[in-house]
Amino acid sequence: MNKLYVGNLSPSVTVEDLKQLFGERKLPVADQVLLKSGYAFVDFPDQNSAIKAIETLSGKVELHGKVIEVDYSVPKKLRSRKIQIRNIPPHLQWEVSCLSVCVYVLNTDTETAVVNVTYATKEEAKVAIEKLTGHQFDDCSFNVSYIMDMDAAPPVQTPRTRRGGRSSRDQGASQPGPSGGLGAPRPRQQDFPLRMLVPTQFVGAIIGKEGLTIKNVTKQTQSKVDIHRKENAGAAEKPITIHSTPEGCSSACRMILDIMQKEANETKTTEDIPLKILAHNSLVGRLIGKEGRNLKKIEEETGTKITISSLQDLTIYNPERTITVKGSLEACCKAEVEIMKKLREAYENDIAAINQQANLIPGLNLNALGIFSSGLPVLPPAAGPRGAVPPVAPAGYNPFLSHSSHLSGLYGIPPASQQAPEQEVVYLFIPTQAVGALIGKKGQHIKQLAHFAGASIKIAPAENPDVTERMVIITGTPEAQFKAQGRIFGKLKEENFFSAKEEVKLETHIKVPSTAAGRVIGKGGKTVNELQNLTSAEVIVPRDQTPDENDEVFVKISGHFFASQTAQRKIREIIQQVKQQEQKHQQGAAVSPHHSK
Repeated sequence: MNKLYVGNLSPSVTVEDLKQLFGERKLPVADQVLLKSGYAFVDFPDQNSAIKAIETLSGKVELHGKVIEVDYSVPKKLRSRKIQIRNIPPHLQWEVSCLSVCVYVLNTDTETAVVNVTYATKEEAKVAIEKLTGHQFDDCSFNVSYIMDMDAAPPVQTPRTRRGGRSSRDQGASQPGPSGGLGAPRPRQQDFPLRMLVPTQFVGAIIGKEGLTIKNVTKQTQSKVDIHRKENAGAAEKPITIHSTPEGCSSACRMILDIMQKEANETKTTEDIPLKILAHNSLVGRLIGKEGRNLKKIEEETGTKITISSLQDLTIYNPERTITVKGSLEACCKAEVEIMKKLREAYENDIAAINQQANLIPGLNLNALGIFSSGLPVLPPAAGPRGAVPPVAPAGYNPFLSHSSHLSGLYGIPPASQQAPEQEVVYLFIPTQAVGALIGKKGQHIKQLAHFAGASIKIAPAENPDVTERMVIITGTPEAQFKAQGRIFGKLKEENFFSAKEEVKLETHIKVPSTAAGRVIGKGGKTVNELQNLTSAEVIVPRDQTPDENDEVFVKISGHFFASQTAQRKIREIIQQVKQQEQKHQQGAAVSPHHSK
């Protein structure tokens, strides 16, 4: 990906002119320069220097009387789902969610931020380029380029076999993966890959001479294995991503552990090699279970010791936590099966909740979750493990990107005939000590938040000096509620108002007509139980409430951001259904005397 196209060159430009220009701009001397008539192809030693060359030269430098253009050299057949966005204000942070687009934040020497984005489809990437190119944000104009999508390359034709069966070529040979790993002929893409961390010292043994060892793993387990050995140079551990069925992932994991153990024995490494699984933070809470019950059960059943890295280790470059499993090889493999089962269940529940969420807000498009300004991410920030660029995980837990600070990518333009969304009031409870951080210096933060979300945000006075929580009253449309609440959740996360082992879970109250409270509960509590199962939020309709002057009562919702949002939208939907039924009943009552004549 470090090959650049240099265009709009004067016919008089020479290779030496280009190399001299690179030297003057303190760019590394290119490994190779191929000069053509009016343009050139230049190979840079690494991605960092390639990005720097684009940012410092393209449209900014004149050579022999012509302003040159510099961009990635990407063949048309490889311009598909992957793009790179540059010149992003460095204070911006990226949201993460359980969706189908990957955003990788890169470590670069540039003053502004750079991200690589992999979309679910070629069409989505094309639209993103059209809308993001030149987009202004905080006096920065985004620069966007296609980068190579090796997955878009035409499949290699299988040579015809000779009579008797085998081809003259090795039919078991696998093709390099997009991040440098080797994979078998790809099975159907699975929803949830297994992510491992392995000591760097064992990567060579896992790959094997000429890749034979990893080819054998992929062939026997029918998996695609990406070993991200080139990322995060100098790190003590490297990530591995395994795409296959749950059984295939477990088999590949066992083989990799076995390879590392044999290598350790041969090199006389005395330390035991634990199994390390990477999991998105949004899933880990449900793996742990209430009071750690799930983990304890897995430990007891498998004879292992399991620890999970702290939330404090999460950074903009690392949204994943490390699950470390210690025990015998057999015990670790058994634990892997149970851990991945829990993670997959949590993932599938979230996918269901997200799909439900998309259906509950008109025009909501959860293919994007915008750029959040400093200090206000909804969820842990994006990118790869240990600061590395992670692999492309189809439909895995990945961040999303919007082209607009107003989340126009998140909320599509509603149909012209659609009525303006109704204003909603939500009562969100935050720790008392977090009030100052939410307000900000001279009230700047809360003003910025209200402006961004398009909502009214007020903090209710404390009932007494000793209260542990304060009520934030948010008034706005469903879109405004989504943005305002999301940023508040993110602010509390960033400011460490929750301990390292806690997910950010807040209590929210919404008012519902007293006539709708029974519908929210359902017969025998069926509706509220289904709602809790769907959203992972706790939903309570307190009994014996006295309706207020508007004949409304409170419903209490507790949970992480997406759980709370989905529950709120579902409850609003129930309220709307009740109102519509009441209107029909009233209309029927008004019409019936006429028909009785």
